[in-house]
Amino acid sequence: MARGRRAKKKGKRPAQALRRAFWRWLWRAALVIVGALGLSLLAYRWVDPPVTIYTWQEGRRLGMIAQKPVPMARIAPVMARAAVAAEDANFCQHWGFDMAAIRVAIAEGSGRGASTISQQVVKNVWLWHGRSWARKALEAAITPLVEAALPKRRILEIYLNQAEFDEGVFGVEAAAWHYFGVTAAELSAVQAARLAAVLPDPKGRSAARPSAALRERAAAIMDGAATIARDGRAACFED
Repeated sequence: MARGRRAKKKGKRPAQALRRAFWRWLWRAALVIVGALGLSLLAYRWVDPPVTIYTWQEGRRLGMIAQKPVPMARIAPVMARAAVAAEDANFCQHWGFDMAAIRVAIAEGSGRGASTISQQVVKNVWLWHGRSWARKALEAAITPLVEAALPKRRILEIYLNQAEFDEGVFGVEAAAWHYFGVTAAELSAVQAARLAAVLPDPKGRSAARPSAALRERAAAIMDGAATIARDGRAACFED
């Protein structure tokens, strides 16, 4: 009997050792990921993000992509206001999540319109594209950290430099050249509104050849951009 118990104990020890090794590895991996995230948050306050998961995927798929990050000082103010008016009108008033938009989306039974610019920055820079609960959970966890670590103006600057405006065209500088042959600093109010209007569906819409629906959407964005300039909702990202 004693010999049988000793054999059972010996059988348990390797399994316990494997479990302990697995949990040690898991904790170490988690610490590395958290540390890398923290360092990138600090670095991205001043340094533009390098290649992201999505731009890397698109670069491999297409062979090359167009992207040239520029500072906010070289982006037309009307472009910044148009993007906020189109994607997140309460950008200056929330801490990463627009609870009013979320409540409306829940009431309508859809997630459309509930994602803020801060959340989109998290998705574009740190995560992958696609619809999954895992990605949404990570996005929800990282978004408040981004809001705490980066000024609103810098969050918007990163967004404008990472957003996709056409297939293989990333960032407002590349988009301005691609569609209109101008720099981001030279964009007119109409051009900025059309660029903002393609953001929800960059592969299916064209700012250079706008449909009637896109023209109508761009006109609404121009009105929204003017409104947030008047009522102070652009104050957090303007000089």
